[in-house]
Amino acid sequence: MNPVVSIIMGSTSDLPVMEKAAALLNDLKVPFEMNALSAHRTPAEVETFAREAAGRGIQVIIAAAGMAAALPGVIAAGTTLPVIGVPVKGAVLDGVDALYSMVQMPPGIPVATVAIDGAMNAAILAVQILALGDASLAASLAAYKENLKKKIVQANETLREVRFAYKTN
Repeated sequence: MNPVVSIIMGSTSDLPVMEKAAALLNDLKVPFEMNALSAHRTPAEVETFAREAAGRGIQVIIAAAGMAAALPGVIAAGTTLPVIGVPVKGAVLDGVDALYSMVQMPPGIPVATVAIDGAMNAAILAVQILALGDASLAASLAAYKENLKKKIVQANETLREVRFAYKTN
């Protein structure tokens, strides 16, 4: 099956964060690809990727980057596909620099941005976009969300059984 989601990261150091997106897409049987491309180190390759993604069947791009976080914006500038940015926590400003870089895009070049290290939400958002035109995927997503609800209900039931004992001296 050809990939419909592309997960792009600025370097493989972002892989521990982006594995969560890959795992969710895999669980929901959404075909995806993963690449490491740098807006600063491989700008020509990023431009080619952005320009050719739709023609290869990609429908949504998830782009992760830290620090200056130019990658999602550069990709968004070169395609009409939806781009979801994942700011990656860095050593200096804890990912706030990347978050600001993504949410402060100029008019006409949007990057839908999730929380710092929010790769799982990026994957869910990608699936929500794809599910608009795929009833089977929409049903899988609804089942996934229902399962989240069941986990919380079960956790709440478990908490009701917790009893606190306190000692008196």
